[in-house]
Amino acid sequence: MRTIFRRSASTEPRTLDLYEIAYLAGGPLRVAETALITLHERGIVTVQRSRVRAGKTRADHPVERALTELCPYRKRVRFVLTMLLSGPETEEIGRRLVSYGLLTRSRQRFTAAGRRHVQTAKEDGALPVHVFDGPAALPDPVLRRTVRDAIPIPSGLGRRLIRMGRALDSDYDSDYGSDFGSHGGGDSGAGHHSCGGGGGSDY
Repeated sequence: MRTIFRRSASTEPRTLDLYEIAYLAGGPLRVAETALITLHERGIVTVQRSRVRAGKTRADHPVERALTELCPYRKRVRFVLTMLLSGPETEEIGRRLVSYGLLTRSRQRFTAAGRRHVQTAKEDGALPVHVFDGPAALPDPVLRRTVRDAIPIPSGLGRRLIRMGRALDSDYDSDYGSDFGSHGGGDSGAGHHSCGGGGGSDY
C-alpha cells in the first residue's frame, strides 16, 4: 500500500509506502509493530499469547520478509520486534527518509517536510490508524495487549527505545522533535538471526 504525495521539493519523494510512513510516525519500533500487525491481519503470521509464527505464504516487502524469516517456528513477539527494528531493512528505510529530506542526518529528527508527509497521510485516511498511533489504536484487545506488552527494551538500546516506546501513549504529532536515533548492529548484535530449529536464544 502506497500513499501518493505531490512533490514539494527536489529532495522529497513522490510516494511513501506503509513502512516509510510508519518510520516517520513512530521510528523503527513503529515499523516493527506495523509489520507484525499487518502480517497478522493478512494471515501470513499468527500471534498467540506472547508468541508469533510465520506460515508458508511469502511476503513481498523487505521488512515483511525479514519478519517471516525470523520466526519459521514460534518465537516471542518481543524477540521478533527487537530483531526487526534494529535490522538492515528498517535501517535502510531511515537512510532513505534522510536522503528524501524528511529526517535530519545527524539525529533523524523530523524536518518540516517529514511533518507534512505524516500529517497528510493521516488526514488522507488510506492507512490504518495504528500506523500513526501504535498498538493502542488496535480494536482487538488481545492483540493490542500482546503487542503493547512486548515493547523491546534490551539493555543495549537503552534510552532510544524507551523514547520510541512512548509513542504508544501519546499522539505522534505531540512529539515531532523526538529523537528516533539510529539502531545499528553495534547496539543490538549482528542484525537478524535465524530462528530455525527452535533453538537459540529467545527473549
